[in-house]
Amino acid sequence: MSGDLMMRALPRLRTRRRLRLTIAVAVIAVTLAAAFAVPAQAATHYFPDISEKSVAEADCASDVLREKGLQGDVSAEDRNSGRSRLGYRCNMSALGHVRASGGGIVSATFDHCSYTGSLFPGTNLVPQPGVQVVDVANPRSPRVVGSLAEPAMRGGTWETLKVNKQRKLLAATSVPLLWGGGFFSVYDISDCEHPKLLNRGPGTATPLPFTSHEGGFSPDGRTYWASGIFPGHLTAIDIADPAAPRVIWQGLHSFLGHGFGITPDGNRMYLSNAAGVTVLDISAVQRRAPYPQVPHVAAYLWPDGQVNQHTIPVTYGGRPHIVTIDELGSGGVKFFDVTSVNKPRYVAQIKLEINLPRNLDTNLRSSMGGSVFSSNPHYCAVDRPTNPTALACSWESSGIRVFDIRDTTKIREIGYFNPPAQKNATVADLPNSPHVLASVSGVPAVEFLSFGMAVLNGRVSLADTIGPRTGMVVGGDMATDWCLSPPEWRGNQLWTTCADGGFYALQLSPKVYTPPADQDSHIG
Repeated sequence: MSGDLMMRALPRLRTRRRLRLTIAVAVIAVTLAAAFAVPAQAATHYFPDISEKSVAEADCASDVLREKGLQGDVSAEDRNSGRSRLGYRCNMSALGHVRASGGGIVSATFDHCSYTGSLFPGTNLVPQPGVQVVDVANPRSPRVVGSLAEPAMRGGTWETLKVNKQRKLLAATSVPLLWGGGFFSVYDISDCEHPKLLNRGPGTATPLPFTSHEGGFSPDGRTYWASGIFPGHLTAIDIADPAAPRVIWQGLHSFLGHGFGITPDGNRMYLSNAAGVTVLDISAVQRRAPYPQVPHVAAYLWPDGQVNQHTIPVTYGGRPHIVTIDELGSGGVKFFDVTSVNKPRYVAQIKLEINLPRNLDTNLRSSMGGSVFSSNPHYCAVDRPTNPTALACSWESSGIRVFDIRDTTKIREIGYFNPPAQKNATVADLPNSPHVLASVSGVPAVEFLSFGMAVLNGRVSLADTIGPRTGMVVGGDMATDWCLSPPEWRGNQLWTTCADGGFYALQLSPKVYTPPADQDSHIG
């Protein structure tokens, strides 16, 4: 290289070194923050493997609207040409659909009804504010039949709107933006079209002392757990008497908290952290000890994927396992055998082709202009907690994905439905859509850390990130939808909501899936 060329190259080399150093520091910081949150007496297990293999693709030969490129990718060209407004499908189609004002973040279903999560402040701008009640008695013609308008429901339910099937309860907390708390509502949904508010005092008329971002029930429905994000605040709310909820335990568990899964006996929680899962012993709360303690049992950490979303405890052949989902950073879905909680065994992982380290340049190229989320799983549901046969996941801009998980050594995708993008949608059209709200930014920020790791490991090319949407930094568009809610099993149907498209009743082909007789949709 001539001296002149070398001098011109030096600034680029320095910039690249600074970028690599910054990314390396960020990766180390996230991992250490999660690790240092675990007390010395609890074991920390680190799984360094970053998967370079995608799940086997579904046979989609007969579907004219199937994906033509990488598995899970909605290309920049398809977004710009309008092709993405047709949607993509494989062995799955839409039976019925109601858009309403958008799908919020996490919705819930019970009996023949679906409840659409609310987003603040947009949910207050529609004629029926709060959580929308959708009647799906006829899946081909679902319809909004009412709304729940207590403070918790109008304040934005984020990822707290959950159902306990055993007690026929629906509950949520108020989360205006990422973090909230105080307001809490519990409903009797025995008549699912007409939920009955049970707590007209504590939690509604008077706030309770808790914070939340996520929430959910213990399996027996006697406790509602509210988890904040930073600084990792966790609260147990006793709802043995739903008319008089009360806080019975609170604590700080880690640097960052998110969703969780609880074992069927209610004694162990797998709580999401910044880089994996924190395992907590919650048996003292479950048995209502007078002064309960919640010890840390273990932590499972990994470098691919950031901000774990939630965990589903299941069993295979009587052996306890967990299925755990990473919301950010292309970590995909991981399976662990937790028969011995402090000797976990990594079993399997599900990633789409678009999530592989070598394809993260394409991922970034395609996702520019689509706002902060890209193509990651968010919420999943197994078709039964004992020997599950199938897993259905919302996969953000990659739609709803379904996998055969009967044999964890031979997991394969069997179908997908990526809903049609909503043309020219605005806040006026969809005030309850987080995608519309976030579209002030066009940058898929959630992929930067995983992309940086791929750069450090020499897996991607910076030049291949450049495409026709690269300039869409300020202001995104609706060229894909965001599917965030758990797809709930109803025989061969899946009921779910997506941010822009609203509620969907989907039909999975009987050629690829036969419902087990004891099907019991379960999200953990």
